[in-house]
Parts: sequence; structure tokens; C-alpha cells
Amino acid sequence: MGKANRPGPFGSTSGIILAAVIGALGVGVFVLGARRYLPPVASRHGIGIDAMLVYLLVTTGTLVVLGHLVLGYFVFRFSRGREVSSSLPGVRAERIWSIVPALIMTVIAEGGVLVIGIPVFSELYTEGPPSDAIVIEVTAEQFTWNVRYPGADGAFGRLDPSLISAENPLGLDPSDPAGVDDIHELALMYVPVNRPVRVRLRAKDVLHSFYLPYHRIKQDAVPGMTIDLWFVPTREGEFDLACAELCGFGHYQMRGFLHVVSEEEFERWLEERRG
Repeated sequence: MGKANRPGPFGSTSGIILAAVIGALGVGVFVLGARRYLPPVASRHGIGIDAMLVYLLVTTGTLVVLGHLVLGYFVFRFSRGREVSSSLPGVRAERIWSIVPALIMTVIAEGGVLVIGIPVFSELYTEGPPSDAIVIEVTAEQFTWNVRYPGADGAFGRLDPSLISAENPLGLDPSDPAGVDDIHELALMYVPVNRPVRVRLRAKDVLHSFYLPYHRIKQDAVPGMTIDLWFVPTREGEFDLACAELCGFGHYQMRGFLHVVSEEEFERWLEERRG
């Protein structure tokens, strides 16, 4: 390497500026990513989901900053060279710098999923809801949510798709006595706080997606299928229910509300609807 190509202790002026921009870009991305974008969590399992997201953002954000700082240092340190060096790293160095980053990324990505994500997934999808869960049937259709509660008998009435009409949007079979006292709401759900809620999700026409952003719940509703999901609301209040699947020209109007209330208020509401 000739004298003109040797890196000096400091880079050129343009190299120093470029190195500063690269470093500032990495730090800026980390600072912007550190802001809170999710709404406050309102379900028990949502705490675990948020913890996994925070873990992934912090670890990958740290790698982004380190990567930018190292790149900035190289630019700062070697920007005085006039020609590109022809020296290449050895095979051993190539293997080390190929395998080590891959192992680090694997540990970061899969470690977080295994330690934080798997317990949440197991609770929701393998253990199932407790026996005291409130059971609600939600049927999505363009462009609203049909919410049905069982009556005083605790049983849902039978549905028959051939009976669906403007007056009978769910196709409730009038010959089934279990359906006489069923409670039907439109885009409105009431549930008690700190009690498991089991949702039997159906779709009447096209694909929809049942989305409770505050409760970290999102599940596709597929015509012809009944999909169960459950969660435990931990905060009282009124929360948005949205469709997260583009389901037609009125998709933007497909909005509902979830009211999480005390156990006593829920029972009063239920009695009023039964009356």
C-alpha cells in the first residue's frame, strides 16, 4: 500500500461529515423507534405481547445503532485513502463474520419468541378458556358486527343459513326454543372486567378480521368456519372494535364498540336485554 493510500488517524472532511451523518441516522432511528405507538394494553395476555414487541425493538434497535456506529467509524478512519485496497480477508475470517452475526440474530429473534412469545401463544391457543368464561357469538357481515348472547337458558338457538333475511340477519331457526331468548346486538359488546371472554367468530359473506387493538386481539373471520378466541379484559371503559380486513367499499364504516364494565353492571345490562 502506497503512502497516499494509507489511512491517517483522521478521515477527510467529507468522510468525517459522512461518518457523523451515518452515526446520527442510527441513533435517530433508535430514538424514533423508542416512542410508544401502541394504545395502552387492556388485556391480560396483551402484557406478554407488548413485552415481546419491546424486547424485539430494543435488541434490533441496539444492533441498528451499533451497525451505524461501526460503519461510521470505518468511514471516519479510512476515508483518506485514494485507492481501493486489493487485500481480502482470509477464509477463517470470512467464516467467523458470516456465522457469528447469523447466530446472534437467531438468538435474538428466536430467543424472544421462545421465552416470551410461546407462553402467550400456549395460553391462548392450547390451554383454551376457563369454564367460567362469558360466551359470545360474533358474526361479521358487510359492514357491521352481529353480536349474540345466549338467553337465560345459557344456550344459543340453532342457525339455518337458508332462513337468513333482512328481518332475520343471522338465520335464527324459530322452531328452536333455545333461540327465543337469545340477545342480539349490533356492533356492541358488553363484557365484565377481569373475567374470561370466549368469542365464537363467524363470517356471513366475505373475509373479515375481528380486531380489538387495546386488547391485542386480531383474528380473521372466515365464511363457513366458526373460530374460537378468548381473552381477559383488565380495564373498564369503551374500546374500539374494528375490521382489519379490506372487506368491501364500506369497510371503513365497519366499526363497533366493546364496553368493559364491572360484574354487577354487566349483570344489570344482561337482565335489561333479557327483559
